[in-house]
Amino acid sequence: MPDNGFHDIPAGKFAVVVTHLEMRSPPPARAVNVPEGVIFRQVLPKLDWYRDIFRRVGAEWLWFGRLKLDDAALAAMLQDPARQFYTLTRDGTDEALLELYFKPDGDCELAYFGLTAKLIGSGAGRYLMNQAIRLAWEKPINRLHLNTCTHDSPQALEFYKRSGFTPYARQIEVDDDPRLTGLLPRDAAPRIPLLT
Repeated sequence: MPDNGFHDIPAGKFAVVVTHLEMRSPPPARAVNVPEGVIFRQVLPKLDWYRDIFRRVGAEWLWFGRLKLDDAALAAMLQDPARQFYTLTRDGTDEALLELYFKPDGDCELAYFGLTAKLIGSGAGRYLMNQAIRLAWEKPINRLHLNTCTHDSPQALEFYKRSGFTPYARQIEVDDDPRLTGLLPRDAAPRIPLLT
């Protein structure tokens, strides 16, 4: 266990506090209509589609994990029958990413969940979360779990709790800043200082 107090993070790295949340049974259904002009659909993703939506949804929050994968590793993940991918489409453009991973141990991970700026504030997030919960609990799972971190939207943690998730663990993650490794543009997430 680390000592109490402040700890230096080396230049070129960043640190986030990660909160893990879980749901052990489906919450009462909350009726939310799909926002006007939005279509919910399942996707059988190709590499280019996935990388594009991953960047457009996640760059603001410094999502980078999947950007580290080479073509073969990402293609294998996208073709894994235990994973399901969904999006919300508006005006012919996909504007959301929902990824469910049904694990062999009976858990379902809400691996990625997010909207582009075009849908934030439209009610699409609540609608998409309702779909995620419904789809997960249609299978014989033991629990649905996810994580969020201090680089995510400031509303994310409370949104997940209102959706029926309960925090159960916290960790600190340290990694290379993806803006310095070239995975994301240097001007991504300007609210998070870039320390070189």
